[in-house]
Amino acid sequence: MNAPPGNRRRLLIQQWGAVLWPSFVAAGLACAVFFAFVDPLRLRDITFPDQSLSRELGYTLGFFMFWSLTAAASAVTGYLLRPRPRDEDELPLG
Repeated sequence: MNAPPGNRRRLLIQQWGAVLWPSFVAAGLACAVFFAFVDPLRLRDITFPDQSLSRELGYTLGFFMFWSLTAAASAVTGYLLRPRPRDEDELPLG
């Protein structure tokens, strides 16, 4: 069954919101916990010693790294929770 364009758009926005909002919150928490123990400047000295990255840029890059990881995890969860189209010939298991 095809939904009208307005409903499809609303459903798409809800799906993106269901992925991005929880991943944003999780990334904020992960960033707070991670950077409570790790200084971005020390991390820079270990990984990219020749680059002149500021502490603020380290926090920003770390946040977006955590957000992309948690968004990918949320997107996979959302994909796996989608209802599967039913075949007419398929018999229920129960």
